[in-house]
Amino acid sequence: MNIKKNGISIFVEGDEGKTPVLFVHGFPFDHRMWNNQVSKLSSNYFCVTYDIRGLGDSDPGDGQYTIESFVDDLEMVVKEMVISSPVLCGFSMGGYISLRAAERLQSKLSGLILCDTKSGADNNEGKINRALGIKKINTEGAKRYVEDFIPNCFCEYSLENKKELVKDLILRSGYFSAAGIKGCLLAMAGRTDTTESLSKLEVPALVLCGEEDNLTPPDVMMGMSDKIHNSEFYIIPKAGHLSPLENPDAVNKHIENFLRKVNKK
Repeated sequence: MNIKKNGISIFVEGDEGKTPVLFVHGFPFDHRMWNNQVSKLSSNYFCVTYDIRGLGDSDPGDGQYTIESFVDDLEMVVKEMVISSPVLCGFSMGGYISLRAAERLQSKLSGLILCDTKSGADNNEGKINRALGIKKINTEGAKRYVEDFIPNCFCEYSLENKKELVKDLILRSGYFSAAGIKGCLLAMAGRTDTTESLSKLEVPALVLCGEEDNLTPPDVMMGMSDKIHNSEFYIIPKAGHLSPLENPDAVNKHIENFLRKVNKK
């Protein structure tokens, strides 16, 4: 079911009476990147996905975003959908949003799942790369930008054996608002560092990383997981940065096991 609230497209699957799992997608994708997880989990959990402002079917507005405004949207989704104590699952940029949301809203969460993301803010090189991305969109268009960016998210195995998946993601993302994509780049460049708050997390956490993730490498994510008191860390084989799409079976197995543990607490 699709619902639109305050310009944000929200999608729900499953029984509202069951444990809610709120999925936050990455850049430059939309809620559909979680289809494999929702399909697997919706029979036992209440799955909520949404399109981050500026991406997918959500309204781009003025394209002036911050991670704080993205967390405002996330909080709005929780309130509007009356979601009680969700497990928050964020991928990449969705992980940045989820980590900041955990700082602001931890008492309202029952668990945190972090996929292929990091707590550190962009260094100077990272900020320059975001700026170059915006420049590329301004000069060559959003379609050309995603054509060049998205293949870097996959491991070599996926590039060779999952060509239709790569093609589909590029095609979909190429139609998103250029202002929305640029706004996301600005938000990521300006995000805060959430590393210090990791040791203050009281909810259980699951940390997953593709074994060939070059954007948020396993050693970086393992270091992040080590700082969280109640955390499990797993490497996803045959996956790069897009582990929920490249190896959904492995990701789903770990998420299901984690959710069972959360339900027992």
